[in-house]
Amino acid sequence: MEYILLIISAIFVNNVVLAQFLGICPFFGVSKQVETALGMTGAVIFVMTIATVVTYLLQKYVLDVFGIQYMQTITFILIIASLVQLVEIILKKVSPALFQALGIFLPLITTNCAVLGVAILAVRPDYNFSLLQSTIFAMSTAIGFGLALVLFAGLREHMELADIPEGMKGVPIAFITAGLLALAFMGFSGIA
Repeated sequence: MEYILLIISAIFVNNVVLAQFLGICPFFGVSKQVETALGMTGAVIFVMTIATVVTYLLQKYVLDVFGIQYMQTITFILIIASLVQLVEIILKKVSPALFQALGIFLPLITTNCAVLGVAILAVRPDYNFSLLQSTIFAMSTAIGFGLALVLFAGLREHMELADIPEGMKGVPIAFITAGLLALAFMGFSGIA
């Protein structure tokens, strides 16, 4: 039951984009088409999960052991950037089709603050997560990020066909829609 609550909470209640406002740049930048939103979602799920596992192990077995927790942010950034580059190299060699499908999304993940934010949240002492809990938290948070991204992309595709006043087209209506989507997700706050 604890894991189910963790999953529901990460996806719906504490959605990384709509409740914690992490990953806003790709949320607005990659959400014009559902197809690109799905590509970004897959890449984020993969990188966020692996990055959280690696940074969790680094935090518990290196930074905490040697008392250098103050190096956490810079170390996590380097780990995430290295993982993204490593994943990019491996995918290019092993699965060129998948590499082409992900395209520009892999390098964009390096600058996605949601990946760093989740890695830092997963090792917070007040959460006291195990490695399994951190992994489930990261994967669920990435799924929540993807859900918000795909929903928002679908809404933006429909808005292209809507009769919107000229002054509200583009960014203004996107911000209003994102706010309404965040309000809709607030309805889940009583669940967990």
